[in-house]
Amino acid sequence: MHVTITAVGPDHRGLADPIVHYVTQAGANLHEIQMYDRDTEQLFAMLVRMEWPEDQESISVLRERMTQIGEMKGLRIRVWSRDEYDRPPRIALCTTFRPEPSLAILRNIRDKQLAATVPVMIGNRNACRGIAEQFGVDFHNVGDDKGNPDNDRMVDLFDEYDVDYIVLARYMRLIPPRACWEYAGGRIINLHHGLLPSFPGFRPYQDAFSHHMLTYGATTHFIVPELDAGNQIIQQTAFTVPPGTPLKEVIARGESDNEPMCLAEGVRRVVDREVELHFHRVVSVK
Repeated sequence: MHVTITAVGPDHRGLADPIVHYVTQAGANLHEIQMYDRDTEQLFAMLVRMEWPEDQESISVLRERMTQIGEMKGLRIRVWSRDEYDRPPRIALCTTFRPEPSLAILRNIRDKQLAATVPVMIGNRNACRGIAEQFGVDFHNVGDDKGNPDNDRMVDLFDEYDVDYIVLARYMRLIPPRACWEYAGGRIINLHHGLLPSFPGFRPYQDAFSHHMLTYGATTHFIVPELDAGNQIIQQTAFTVPPGTPLKEVIARGESDNEPMCLAEGVRRVVDREVELHFHRVVSVK
């Protein structure tokens, strides 16, 4: 069974040893170990990706043992496997204003083009609450009156709804580093409304337009704890416009058609296990 363990907590000596010792003594085949030591934040984070011998010890027992180690070392440890339950993966959709990307995911699930479920939508604004209600999905607004999110509440909701993947469907806030570490290993998927790496940032349409581009696009990629740490692109889609096309028309076309299509196909590739994230790089697994 393919299992990912993440551990996050205050930094001090001897945090990794009991985790690695336990899983190796139990017969796990380790595929990847990454550790993040943030001196400025005095925060330790670790990821272990491995093949777990479920025939010798169940994942529930492993989770119990990791919880005990976490309590002893002051770490928050998560044990996750796509294979633990005989059900489609559960997705948390995170939104701000734009409804089209979330609608694309929900419609594809409804039309059986995406083998997943969405038990919860989380927003820092209420703009997409009606979509959640339309599809019978719980909606939680974690933002204040200015849209500033309660990130601790968001993480609690991820755990409460036992989600496998977090999809940032034009969620226009940064996920804090600690949450990225807690769900590292290819569990956070983001839609960026521009072609990476050429046009990052919050205004990719405007930036591309200022460079007199005729091709615009969107990128679906994994979020990783380290920015610019590798190639995390899952899917890119692009469209071309004639010279002289107004920026307003470019943005409308991108938001209504291209971005939803890009996100839906990117999420499908992850859910169908066509791609995974190994050592901060997207690899084909089929």
